Amino acid sequence: MGTSIPRPAWKILLAFAVIYFVWGSTFLAIRVGVREVPPLLFAAMRFLAAGLILYCWAIVRGERPPSRRQWTAIFLLAILIFILDYGLLFWAEQRVPSGAAAVMMAMSAVFMALAEIIFLRSQRLTIRLSLALLLGIGGVVVLTSHSLHLGGEPINTMGAVALIVASISWSVASVLTRKLPLPTSKVMSSGAMMVAGGLLLVITAAARGENFHPLNVSRLAWLALLYLIVFGSIVGFTTYLWLIHHESPTKVGTYAYVNPVVAVLLGYFLAGESLGLRTILGTLFVLTSVVVITTMPAKIVE
Repeated sequence: MGTSIPRPAWKILLAFAVIYFVWGSTFLAIRVGVREVPPLLFAAMRFLAAGLILYCWAIVRGERPPSRRQWTAIFLLAILIFILDYGLLFWAEQRVPSGAAAVMMAMSAVFMALAEIIFLRSQRLTIRLSLALLLGIGGVVVLTSHSLHLGGEPINTMGAVALIVASISWSVASVLTRKLPLPTSKVMSSGAMMVAGGLLLVITAAARGENFHPLNVSRLAWLALLYLIVFGSIVGFTTYLWLIHHESPTKVGTYAYVNPVVAVLLGYFLAGESLGLRTILGTLFVLTSVVVITTMPAKIVE
């Protein structure tokens, strides 16, 4: 029998650093870009470029393109992930600080738990889970409520609604991903989905009348886009795939509650975003909820 070759510790640490800090920093990069470029077009450029690179990489490696049935599933998921999730996230970051947006998006774990209870039946609504769900909802209330006097302005109401819808859409897509026929290759599947999502974002942006003049966009915004394409999508994605094959899913899944902390701190130190009692409490409530939910074992209902 063969023995597995242990991976150097520095490679594991570097991979975790990428999914923790690179993915956590993408919220600030989005915030920088959508100040100058319409949100759906900015998102379309990111995912079309990254998707085409990954798709072509998969083809060069000899992988088969998706079948017609798989393309149907890919476009359905692309609507949920890239129009309703990322599209709304990019739109909301015109109105909501990047750190708060990251915290709100962490609520996808809460909605995913609800989806597992209602649709997948892989969780039971225990007292512990109920308290975690209520804690997450309480964090959203803290961040958005105008009646709570915690200092600092509550986040924009429409932006908050958009982020909640985005989180729900991501959760629904996560459930459907387990059910729909997709290419077995993660690179091909993700590349094709990004291409489909980018095309749908272009169509949606055109329908909304979005346009911009490239010469009027600052170098900083273009660098933010390049960062999102190369590091946020390509490097982050390939690192995640490598790490998920060398570490337990539970350990890898810790990015879900590290990313918002990174985003909040970067927003505070680099973009001058508020870090008052409201932000701290809201973040603490949501992330405690996420930690409890993501560390609970699945209980399959027989």
